Amino acid sequence: MSWFSSAATGEEPQPYVEPEDTPKVKDPAIPNRMVADKAANKPFLAYKAYRDKQEKAHKEWLERQKIRQEKIARGEEVGPEERDPTEPEEVGIRGVLKFILYLIVFGALAGKLLTGSYTWEYESKIQVLKSYLPTDQTLFSERTLAKFDGSVPGKPIYLAIDGDVYDVTNGKAYQPGGSYHHFAGVDAARAYGTGCFKTHRTHDLRGLTEAELRGVEHWKEFYANHQDYKKVGRVSHRPIDPASPLPEPCKPPNGKEPRRRRRVTGQIHGERDHY
Repeated sequence: MSWFSSAATGEEPQPYVEPEDTPKVKDPAIPNRMVADKAANKPFLAYKAYRDKQEKAHKEWLERQKIRQEKIARGEEVGPEERDPTEPEEVGIRGVLKFILYLIVFGALAGKLLTGSYTWEYESKIQVLKSYLPTDQTLFSERTLAKFDGSVPGKPIYLAIDGDVYDVTNGKAYQPGGSYHHFAGVDAARAYGTGCFKTHRTHDLRGLTEAELRGVEHWKEFYANHQDYKKVGRVSHRPIDPASPLPEPCKPPNGKEPRRRRRVTGQIHGERDHY
């Protein structure tokens, strides 16, 4: 810490003298001069060595180009022209695309590591983007949906619940004569909540109780998660007149709940299939 003591006393600091045993190498910039081979000089020495190597490679390339031109002048066959090895390589569109791909992969892996999600928990943003992508979903009219009720052999069987259309061809109960064939070709969302399968074959959910609405939601999840049923689109319903009367409720004898409705309600709470 000689500089500290010099600052305290005001004396001129002693000039730095390189130790005699310090390894030395030739100065690449000044002939007949030696410089210390220490860490501070490494970048300069390495860059100078790189420049010398580049200059040598360029001169050799120029010599090969000269020989090639002479062969052409003599009418001799020559191979394709060699690119200057010292010329910086341009990054084309392919290189840019590869860089973007690597960046996306790295970002996804980093998101999985830090947040547990490849999309950095931006699921809502991804869903918005998905809405712009083409899908195999179909928009049905009520009239078109009615044609997929199983009455035509070989034609798939569709049903709808609260607007979502599902292919239930693999369900035996939806086949003609099946116990739940009345759901085929129609959006009977109300019946899923009330159990009135014959009179509530409608998508009108007005006036349902909270328990009945929960029943509808349960069956919507049932179809959405069923391994044998696939969503194929949406059904476009005609607007419901708010002033129109509500569908008549089931009227069990003696004020008791219908036996069939009790059975379906129990299945809903038990989260079982309805056939």
